[in-house]
Amino acid sequence: MPAGTGAALLAHTGPPEDTGTADILNGVNRRYDAPRAALSRRGRSMPLHPRAFHALLRCLGIVLACLLSACAGLPPHASAPAVTAIPASPATELGRLTVPYANPPDGRSAARVMPQAAFALDARLALIRHAQTSLDLQYYLLGNDKTGKLILRELRDAAQRGVRVRLLLDDFYTVKLDPMLLGLSAYPNVEVRLFNPFVSGRDHAATRWMGFFADFHRLNHRMHNKLFVVDGALAIAGGRNLADEYFLRSRDANFIDLDMLLAGPVVNELEGIFDTYWNSEVVYPLHAVVQPTESPEALRTRFDALTSPAVAPPPDPTPETDVFGEPPLSAVLASGKLTLIRARADAVADAPTKALGLDAQEAGGRQRPPTLAERMLGLFDLAKSDITIVSPYFIPGDAGMEHIRRLRARGVQISVGTNSLADTDEPLVNINYNNYRVAMLKEGVTLYEVSSTQIRRSRSLRRVFGQSRGRLHAKLAMIDREWILVGSLNFDPRSAYINTEVGVRIQSFEVAHQVIDAMQIDNVDSVYKVQLKPGTDQVQWVSTDGDNAVLDDEPDANLFVRLKLLMFSWFVPTDLL
Repeated sequence: MPAGTGAALLAHTGPPEDTGTADILNGVNRRYDAPRAALSRRGRSMPLHPRAFHALLRCLGIVLACLLSACAGLPPHASAPAVTAIPASPATELGRLTVPYANPPDGRSAARVMPQAAFALDARLALIRHAQTSLDLQYYLLGNDKTGKLILRELRDAAQRGVRVRLLLDDFYTVKLDPMLLGLSAYPNVEVRLFNPFVSGRDHAATRWMGFFADFHRLNHRMHNKLFVVDGALAIAGGRNLADEYFLRSRDANFIDLDMLLAGPVVNELEGIFDTYWNSEVVYPLHAVVQPTESPEALRTRFDALTSPAVAPPPDPTPETDVFGEPPLSAVLASGKLTLIRARADAVADAPTKALGLDAQEAGGRQRPPTLAERMLGLFDLAKSDITIVSPYFIPGDAGMEHIRRLRARGVQISVGTNSLADTDEPLVNINYNNYRVAMLKEGVTLYEVSSTQIRRSRSLRRVFGQSRGRLHAKLAMIDREWILVGSLNFDPRSAYINTEVGVRIQSFEVAHQVIDAMQIDNVDSVYKVQLKPGTDQVQWVSTDGDNAVLDDEPDANLFVRLKLLMFSWFVPTDLL
């Protein structure tokens, strides 16, 4: 893999198949009843010291107040005319550059694969700086860090140029972001909205968690979408959120990820998806949830201080070319010449009301729209030879295993790349994946697990990640090396049935083979291949860096960690993961 790639992970000895994926998604229990614990105590209680008794009362009072505030209802949804996207226009710079892709007679769109973090961040910053009419951003997570603050500052600058800015965030990770969000929305031309918001206790993680459990049925459903649309002409879709670790700017841990830059008819579809969410009944204006206590001038002053270059410096200069020999988008836009790969593409997304639960979508006799996972199943079942799945979280489920068996019976190759136990950021998910690992190997599924240890042994990736941990975050599936599915969808129950997701389906051998090269699907040296120990049901890990070292235990995960996670897994239902 060329130096600076930031992505690496899957090698497969034969074409993989997504049937397993299909059932991974299809085999999940669709309904969830939140577990309830009942605690009973017997015998006499020990007498409390008066001070301890009063301290206990105070603590109980604080907890009760937090719970009562957490149960506060959502504000009324004010009726207002729908706000929609501003169409692309040749009167704008980006509109002129994308005219060749705008209305092709064959209906094809155009794409550029962006696996490298530096180029992905450069593309976002360049698009914001060249925007002239509109910026529509929809994200699960915006970090309270260098990258998140840098993006917010650039959005402010665009708004001051007269660009209409619409920022839609899921509200799960907005702890301590309210001052910046209020400050940004205090500028003309900016509106911030929140998906399925927390009503109170917003300033602290502890009170957020109290609110989460007090209103679990509603707040458990999140908007996991990642979407970036500029002037109605260009869009970015993929797995990256807007935070340091998604752009190799974190000291501790960074993600391997992948985005697509898109132009043409698929951008219109993505704008339609954004509008559907923006005007949805589960989305609220920021000011309906958070009331500012300062004047607009004071809010703007605080915003400027919180997002100044001193605390949110620009990134290092982007390399001259990416792994495909293409210059950064900032240089492309400066040259006035945009060259993309022609490809058939269409955008697919869950309905925002998926957050209300699947049954709620059938209310009033209306049939609920299909989920993104369900839409993908049809494509997976069309695989003729292979499906390769790359996902940080991978849980088949029993029905998924049955689907894998049917696919393998007709000769479909299935390969999966996911995180190892030591390097996942969601260990409980990995434990549940482990429950199906032996069964998948027995069916002939090829499994690879990403390892920071292996990444540090890879010359190219060692330069990229330095001393930070490397983790997989890219979410894609490739069918017959012709169709690519890329977006926010993980191959686990939470993405399939609880969170909302968005993705793009692209049909192109050229795009597919760029993804193969970027992810090192045919030449990997930074993962472990998982296999069964000959003659047993025990799992082994074989390094792919040339020395073929064999491990009989989970790489880099000690016994204490494995036992602790195993115990936790007994109490967390699979369909919550």
